[in-house]
Amino acid sequence: MTEFPRITRDPAGMAGKACIRGKRVTVAMILGDLGEGVGIDELLAAYPYLKREDVLEALRCAAWMAQEREIALEPAA
Repeated sequence: MTEFPRITRDPAGMAGKACIRGKRVTVAMILGDLGEGVGIDELLAAYPYLKREDVLEALRCAAWMAQEREIALEPAA
């Protein structure tokens, strides 16, 4: 995996999913919230132990993971 020092994976925690600094907040949770329209400041208020850099690194990590495989999508109707 590319260098993402704020992202951790532990098979014993959160089923080995990519997490923020070993906390019980996954990269997928951050992305899901952002995708629903939650702003970074709102995320930081909801998870006071997170830092803005954590959220930005989650985005960079997700972008990197998305480049690693292609997913066939159905054309829009």
